Amino acid sequence: MLANYLIGLREGLEAALIVTILVAYVVKIGRRDVLPRIWAGVGLAVVLALGIGALLTFGTYGLSFTAQEAIGGVLSIVATGLVTWMVFWMLSTARDLSGHLRGSIDRSLVGSGLSIVVVAFVAVGREGIETALFIWAAVQATGATTMPLIGASLGIVTAAGLGWMIYVGMLRINLSRFFLWTGGILLLVAAGVLSYGVHDLQEAGFLPGLNSLAFNVSAVIPPDSWYGTLLKGTLNFSPATTWLELFVRVAYLAPALTLFIATSRRGRPTGSDAVATTITTERETVTAALPH
Repeated sequence: MLANYLIGLREGLEAALIVTILVAYVVKIGRRDVLPRIWAGVGLAVVLALGIGALLTFGTYGLSFTAQEAIGGVLSIVATGLVTWMVFWMLSTARDLSGHLRGSIDRSLVGSGLSIVVVAFVAVGREGIETALFIWAAVQATGATTMPLIGASLGIVTAAGLGWMIYVGMLRINLSRFFLWTGGILLLVAAGVLSYGVHDLQEAGFLPGLNSLAFNVSAVIPPDSWYGTLLKGTLNFSPATTWLELFVRVAYLAPALTLFIATSRRGRPTGSDAVATTITTERETVTAALPH
């Protein structure tokens, strides 16, 4: 539940900031008439994410065990790649996010302005697809259904509330530190999902070494204990880990965390405050500290 809450909060807040920028900018330039189109694009993106989640959940019913394990393994690896890309994308390009979105809006308002639906759909839909795929992979990894979904839903609801509070000027948070810390934690979670994906492919017979264990600490950390469940749900730690799972986890984490730390240090502000992106509406100014 905790890991999926973090995923929902992180991805949801990114989507909320994108919607905030889109809405605030069209209000500023006096084009409130296109607000329904923005919300239409957002709604379509939500429907797409829910549809992908439903397809992933129910689409494998009736398949053989080998097919289900193979699909689960491949999608877990894809989910790891998407989340890793998202983490580094936010570190490297978030500074210019507001300007990029405003440029997209300006171009979409030429003519009928219907393409503003596409701008909102693509911007929010990307976050929705990543969230649906990663949450599905995390749910498969833990073997549970209810608690991870509750955690993700609470995270998304929290993110929506924070986005609204930022828009109306009730809240100012240091998003630079937020995305920095959550990015590092998500890399640890992603390493567990990747390890789970490799294990699935081993069970499906596509990768060797299923019975070649690097360690088995089940007697010390029982899988059904509260701390075993906690480690499984947050980091996807398996008390019985194969050599290939261990190798893949280390081979992913070592370069990913090294590059993440180096990139975050290279982009750290020189002053005491984070770089601020200010969005001015007709009523007030909304300021969000973004990483760069």
